[in-house]
Amino acid sequence: MYTHSVKYRVCYADTDQMGYVYYGNYARLYEIARVETLRSLGVSYKALEDNGIGLPVAEHYTKFIAPGLYDDELSVECQVDRLPTAKIEFSYRIKNEAGELINEGKTTLVFMDLKSKKVIKAPEFVLSALQPYYPT
Repeated sequence: MYTHSVKYRVCYADTDQMGYVYYGNYARLYEIARVETLRSLGVSYKALEDNGIGLPVAEHYTKFIAPGLYDDELSVECQVDRLPTAKIEFSYRIKNEAGELINEGKTTLVFMDLKSKKVIKAPEFVLSALQPYYPT
């Protein structure tokens, strides 16, 4: 399976009155991680869009274990769970500076033709980038 990790420093705008990362911001951290995970494979969202392909989120799951805090440097690990079909599934693990797991989640996105708004198969350039990590 392919896994990539990004670092993120929590700023004031990310937190609630208690200084905890606001729960809605975890979806943004997932997005940052999956965009950079695909980029690390040589696949950019821009290239997908330039080819008329969108990736809307179809499912989202989050489990909160402990709070992320203001000024923490978080490590957001993103894994592509399996070779994509018409959908691509990601898992996330977020750890704080002490290496403690504070959040985990999953998202499922679908490949969509931007003109027709219909779900399509994963494009060949995405499959080619991931194929070496998923032997048959």
